[in-house]
Amino acid sequence: MEVNNRTIPSDAQLAGFGESPEKGPIHMVNLLKFREKAEYADGRETALTGEEAYALYGQGVFELLQKHGGGLLFSGDVSRLMLGEVEDLWDRVAIAYYPSRQAMLDMITSEAYLEIAVHREAGLEGQINIETMDALVLAPN
Repeated sequence: MEVNNRTIPSDAQLAGFGESPEKGPIHMVNLLKFREKAEYADGRETALTGEEAYALYGQGVFELLQKHGGGLLFSGDVSRLMLGEVEDLWDRVAIAYYPSRQAMLDMITSEAYLEIAVHREAGLEGQINIETMDALVLAPN
């Protein structure tokens, strides 16, 4: 199995995501790989690590998730690989909830999102996003 981290979906992935935008809710599993040092597209100098730049994005996206009816369900640092093999582990796993694909599309195309997305792009070497539907969410007692 070949694994390719990316920061932007392909045209085919975007087109598929746009199908049945009101079908949902969805849970988006995010496998995140940070850059060692943040790299901003506009060339600005920074002392931030990739993780620190992504944290700036994370603060803003948490508020936007709530505004669009979603939320962050889980975020944790990857400590080791328990099963299987990959060349390089991701740094963090996060699971976000959206009431529908349309809610996610509305969020990621909003002006507020586009303003904070520069930190996401600066901080991430790449990521894998896995959309899940019909999830069973169990909380510990």
